[in-house]
Amino acid sequence: MGVDTIRDIYRRLYDRFGPQHWWPGDGRFEIIVGAILTQNTNWTNVERAIERLRQAGVLCPEAMAALPIDTLAEHIRPAGYYNLKARRLKAFLTWLFDRFGGDLTGPDRMATVTLREELLDVSGIGPETADSILLYAFERAVFVVDAYTARIAARHGLIELGTDYESLRSVFEDALPPDVTLFNEYHALLVRVGKAYCKRRPRCTGCPLEDLPHEIDPM
Repeated sequence: MGVDTIRDIYRRLYDRFGPQHWWPGDGRFEIIVGAILTQNTNWTNVERAIERLRQAGVLCPEAMAALPIDTLAEHIRPAGYYNLKARRLKAFLTWLFDRFGGDLTGPDRMATVTLREELLDVSGIGPETADSILLYAFERAVFVVDAYTARIAARHGLIELGTDYESLRSVFEDALPPDVTLFNEYHALLVRVGKAYCKRRPRCTGCPLEDLPHEIDPM
């Protein structure tokens, strides 16, 4: 039942919204920076911060690594929590230079499980950020889940309330073929329907999932 529902949800969302063209970003490093900056803020703010980095000519590993952390924080101020996020960007860069001399193709040689473990060891990179980097920057078949995924899955009876991140990720990965393009689109589509309809106060009328069995109370 769960497998059929997960696949049906994808078909409905794709038929309604079409391809989402995620992740917005010009190249691997910009995608990684965006994944770190988007924590606890909206994408409009991230775009402003990335544009400031671009205008300053520091949107590459070498230039950003050379920046004093206070200067980096000022560049990314629009993203919010800029001092914290500057430390997180620096932590990622430290890992990248220590492990691969700053070469973003270096991780291509690593197994996905190992790369994920190393990313999770980087200060400030949690499961959702790590999986976003894996899927969108390194094109690994890892399903990204977030608050929208949890809300939609709970309301449609795919998980219990309070299901942890790894269990929720497994629900989707076990039901779908390990396909980067599919995982990319599915995550983006869940965010799209979550923002438009499956909010904390749901707006079910007109939702492409409206006629599927669901509860409106969870989440």
